[in-house]
Amino acid sequence: YIACKHAVIGLTRTAAIDYSAKGIRINAVCPGVIRTPMAEELIRRNPDLEKELVRDIPAGRLGKPEEIANAVLWLCSPQASFVDGHALLVDGAFSIH
Repeated sequence: YIACKHAVIGLTRTAAIDYSAKGIRINAVCPGVIRTPMAEELIRRNPDLEKELVRDIPAGRLGKPEEIANAVLWLCSPQASFVDGHALLVDGAFSIH
């Protein structure tokens, strides 16, 4: 799993180099644990799971799907026009903890 995540980041960076001069921006979004129906089902089956997950997230909560969507919308917006080849962490500081 970790090797695949790093492969996606490497591909993102390489593709950004190849396509940036053509005006095509390529970025990756790296989400943390998000409160999705799948996560809700896992938590329903294991009530202690949410506490265990949140313990390792400095933000103190699971992410919301709309927070991932907002990150993608920002990356696609003119405000991010000079952001290229970036792996955007949207994980409540989990990755740097």
